[in-house]
Amino acid sequence: MRLSEFRLAVVEAFGDAYAPTLCKQLALTTLDSLTANEALERGVAPRDVWHALCDQMDVAPAVRSGVDVKRLIPPRR
Repeated sequence: MRLSEFRLAVVEAFGDAYAPTLCKQLALTTLDSLTANEALERGVAPRDVWHALCDQMDVAPAVRSGVDVKRLIPPRR
C-alpha cells in the first residue's frame, strides 16, 4: 500500500471532513499511541497504519478491504 492509497482509503472510509482529523488527532494504541500522521512520518508502513486505524475505529471488514475491488487493501502482515 502506498501513502496515496492510504490517504484515499481513509477518505473513502471516513469522509473528506473527518479523515484528516482522525489522522491528525486519534492516538492509535497499537502503534504506541502515535497518530496516523506521526506513525507515517516515523516510517511505519501505510498498510500497518491503515489496519491500526481500522482496529481502533472498529471498521467493518467490507470497508477495511477497500471500496474499489480493483484496488484492494493488502491484508495484515
